[in-house]
Amino acid sequence: MIYTVTLNPSIDYIVHVSSVQLGALNRMDKDLKLPGGKGINVSRVLNHINQPSTALGFLGGFTGNFISDWLEKEGVHTQFVSIEGDTRINVKLKSDTETELNAQGPVITKSEADQLMDQIELMTAEDIIIFSGNKPPSLPEDFYQKMIAKIVSKKANFVIDTAGTELLNALAHKPLLVKPNHHELADLFGVAIGSVEESIPYGKKLLALGAQHALVSMAGDGALFFTGEKVYRATVPKGIVKNSVGAGDSMVAGFIGALVDTKDPLKAFKKSVATGSATAFSDDLATRSEIENLLKEVIVTEIT
Repeated sequence: MIYTVTLNPSIDYIVHVSSVQLGALNRMDKDLKLPGGKGINVSRVLNHINQPSTALGFLGGFTGNFISDWLEKEGVHTQFVSIEGDTRINVKLKSDTETELNAQGPVITKSEADQLMDQIELMTAEDIIIFSGNKPPSLPEDFYQKMIAKIVSKKANFVIDTAGTELLNALAHKPLLVKPNHHELADLFGVAIGSVEESIPYGKKLLALGAQHALVSMAGDGALFFTGEKVYRATVPKGIVKNSVGAGDSMVAGFIGALVDTKDPLKAFKKSVATGSATAFSDDLATRSEIENLLKEVIVTEIT
């Protein structure tokens, strides 16, 4: 089974305003409410490509009910821990520029956190666990490390799509995949990265520190894939970008879904780029038909 873990889900409230005037009344052109959270996005896209998964994490309140009801309608299997607090609402303001207002998230009690740890305890060597996104401030600093330690003890594979210290600490445990974008990669190693060429040494360093595979998204410059001694680059399809939220999560879903199906990391890389692009060109997340339509436009070449 593929499991996704979202410690801090949200409702993503997407608001379109033609021009924002601060300090004045602004009227929306249109709005949209979607279940949010990086792991939830991964599970939704996996479901779209007919790859089953189980979504884990914390949900609470009327906002949590919105998310669980939506996922149930889509046919995504869930085993969320029910919490006392309300799941957060994040505002995505689409105007002349894109602005995000993200809430911190609810308080997670020790009892609630222990329930998730008990679920992690049940994982086996046949499972893949995808850890995505930030954690609520109320959880201990080492919460990710404790979950990963349990996963490693079960000999299960895991993916981690976070940034900073949590990503760095996870590398020694040999994650199946890490997926920083070029900004996160630069921040991770305290450097400036301004080109594909400048990204390559640091992508290789992710593998040297323990990652089995590394995907580095480069926005309009495509994506890089590091595996073994090889580095590959993929072009991105042409299209109108409507939605940057969820594109990286879609890349993770496309990669893992294809890797499970084909056992071929290069095919998985190509699928991941098509999946991320399909989401970027959509109001919501990529669908199977949109992904298939873009696959032929993704060209993968070996660069080292």
